[in-house]
Amino acid sequence: MSLKGKKVIILVEEMFNVFEFWYPYYRLKEEGVEVTVVGSGSSDVYTGKPGTQAKVDASADQVSAKNFDGIIIPGGYAPDMMRRYPAMVNLVKNFFNANKTVAAICHAGWMLVSAGILPGKKVTSFFAIKDDLINAGAEWVDQEVVVDGKLVTSRMPDDLPAFMKAVIDLLQ
Repeated sequence: MSLKGKKVIILVEEMFNVFEFWYPYYRLKEEGVEVTVVGSGSSDVYTGKPGTQAKVDASADQVSAKNFDGIIIPGGYAPDMMRRYPAMVNLVKNFFNANKTVAAICHAGWMLVSAGILPGKKVTSFFAIKDDLINAGAEWVDQEVVVDGKLVTSRMPDDLPAFMKAVIDLLQ
């Protein structure tokens, strides 16, 4: 377990992509990472597509980037819900500003847009939100994983192995 002692947040909200939540969750646990599931505070349990549930450990206003090494934002339609909660958006921004690992897959790029952290960054995402990321100042490319500093982005569930390899590399 090469990452024992590391602590990572995984954000969750309604309609999260179950693969993009559970794959990172268990992959980090395999590496010895302490994983904290953080929601908006609107519920204690969130339902993903197509129905898997995830229970939260804390809400975004109860945690601080200074106590963690990284944050992962799964996709699905959850990021569109997450960005409606200033505490969730600020949490992502605080991780980025502290130069800690920020990882976003699929539609999670919406959270990066709302956090205002994309100007000058090279990223990827699900193709449907490409214009949103470009309009927020990012350089968008179609690759399975893009690492720009401590920012990791991927396009879709098929990219999860490369995505998590990049996240784990940055956390070491």
